[in-house]
Amino acid sequence: MINSFEGKAPVIGDGSYVHPSADVLGNVGIGSGCWIGPGARLRGDYGRIEIGDNSSVEDNCVIHARPDEQTTIGAWVTLGHSAIVHNATVHDWALLGMGSIVSDWAVVGEWAVVGEGAVVIQGQKIPAHSIAVGTPARVLGKKIEEAYKAKWREFKKVYVDLAARYPAGLT
Repeated sequence: MINSFEGKAPVIGDGSYVHPSADVLGNVGIGSGCWIGPGARLRGDYGRIEIGDNSSVEDNCVIHARPDEQTTIGAWVTLGHSAIVHNATVHDWALLGMGSIVSDWAVVGEWAVVGEGAVVIQGQKIPAHSIAVGTPARVLGKKIEEAYKAKWREFKKVYVDLAARYPAGLT
């Protein structure tokens, strides 16, 4: 369901797909080629949400922002099933694992990975090219390497492809 709220309407980029069971409400900007999966909730009712091109928001994710603030999701970001992002910034190419939580004023760097079920607490910074796991999230010594990036570039294209296929594929 896509709805305006208090005069603010979602803006959805070309080639993006929002599943009929997802909710996109209010002051939300979704870039081109994005996938918004079943059960996702993007609430731009009193804060703004901005999602970059070619990002995927998988099933049952929740994205929200505090009053007069913004949650920013970069380009080519993957939010795994049931991830929550609240009033935070997630930079380009990042991956949030299934069930992870990124809380208020936290920042997830470019190409960073937040592991499944991890909790990035308020104000925490996950550096670019790093891996963070646990509750609260802690950064591992291992860095994201080129082989990983090459593999994930292909995985991320799967959802861009789904966004293009779904409008005609549902019956």
